[in-house]
Amino acid sequence: MALEAGVPTKTHVLNLLHRLTDGKPMTPPAIRAPQALTLSREPEANVERYDALRKLKEARHAS
Repeated sequence: MALEAGVPTKTHVLNLLHRLTDGKPMTPPAIRAPQALTLSREPEANVERYDALRKLKEARHAS
C-alpha cells in the first residue's frame, strides 16, 4: 500500500499498519459541500501589508 501511494517511508508504513489493525474504515466518507461554498473572488497577495508589519519595531511576535 505504501509503495502504491509512492511513499515507502517507515512512518507511512507504520501508519498504514495501525490503520489496518485499528478496525476503523480506511476511506473517510465523502463530503458533499454545497455550491454556496465555491470561491467567487480570487484572493490577492498583499505584500505591502506584510512589509508594513515587518517594519513595525514596537510589535512583538512569538518566536
